[in-house]
Amino acid sequence: MRFSRPHRPFRRDPQGHGRHRGRSPEERPPGGPPASGRRRLLLTSATVVSAVLVGALALRDASGPAPGAAGARADCRPTALLEPPCGAWFGAFVPHERHDLPERVRAYERRVGRALDIVYTYHDMSLPEGTRREGQLLTPEERRVGEDRLLLLSWESKWWGGTKAQQPTWRQIAAGELDETVIDVQARRIKDYGRKVFLSFDLEMDTRTPANGTPAEYVRAYRHIHDRFRALGVDNVVWTWITTGYLDHADEIKAMYPGDDYVDWIAYNQYNYYRCHDTGWRSFAQTQDAAHAWIRKNISDDKPLMLSEFGTAADPARPQRQGEWYAQVPRVLKGLEGVKAALQWNHRDPGPHCDLALANDAAWKSLREAVADPYLNQPLR
Repeated sequence: MRFSRPHRPFRRDPQGHGRHRGRSPEERPPGGPPASGRRRLLLTSATVVSAVLVGALALRDASGPAPGAAGARADCRPTALLEPPCGAWFGAFVPHERHDLPERVRAYERRVGRALDIVYTYHDMSLPEGTRREGQLLTPEERRVGEDRLLLLSWESKWWGGTKAQQPTWRQIAAGELDETVIDVQARRIKDYGRKVFLSFDLEMDTRTPANGTPAEYVRAYRHIHDRFRALGVDNVVWTWITTGYLDHADEIKAMYPGDDYVDWIAYNQYNYYRCHDTGWRSFAQTQDAAHAWIRKNISDDKPLMLSEFGTAADPARPQRQGEWYAQVPRVLKGLEGVKAALQWNHRDPGPHCDLALANDAAWKSLREAVADPYLNQPLR
């Protein structure tokens, strides 16, 4: 989550607060502050596209561990908590409207030359009204995408575009005031879906105080949702706790951890913002290392970790630089102990120089080569 942005159905509340507004560059933590026309397709025929995707699916489900891993194919199949033992998942947030999610995902996969392991989508806690589906977890389009991929659903205690009175608070959620109208309805939808999904409640919660409540109220709200799902027999959720990873929020992050019994995966969002927030150019390793080390020391030394959003701005003065940045990903990722998923953010943020999407063919080529690494191609079943 970064600075306030115009509302999009797939994204977050336009009234969200930026986490470092008004701070000088010297005060900002490592990794920087928070937050074109049609490009020529690299694959030139439907036949080639189909072959690439079929090959990618075969690679993803192929037998044999990643380099450096020991054991037979069975050892590399995902655990009950969707952890790939021999490598890491590759996923992405792909800009979309609700109705065109499958088409947008397939278009991204054609560009990157492989199928995604995880597709990331966002929802609020509004009530479904008419054709509105912002608060509807697992839309028909998400279900179609989830037939061949994992889903990460980000569920926010917001009513996008709603009145102030309609905005849920952590205190209300913890007290059970939304159980009948919101929590139970969505819990049953997920249970009926059957397949396991990653579910996050209020990603980047360390940016949401005091508007949504106190850290203690967040923990109570998170635990209430978790316990309510369990009481309703929902056993196909992998509970994913997503923080910013910005270390000037260290006290808030520690205070807002619900506890090991309530969290299956820990995730964080770090970027190379460059001119977007005047941070200077930072390598992929520089954006990840400090947050990773801090989380391992202060939150959990054994939970699987996820880079739930990662990406980089482009450098107009050096058009190849974005591609060079993505080329670093496999090597660095293999050295981040416990990181079992990395999700590329292929969109822009508000403000000048804040487009974090892949900017040119060289960047796409570099990412395509990076995510072809066997370490990022693990069997889904």
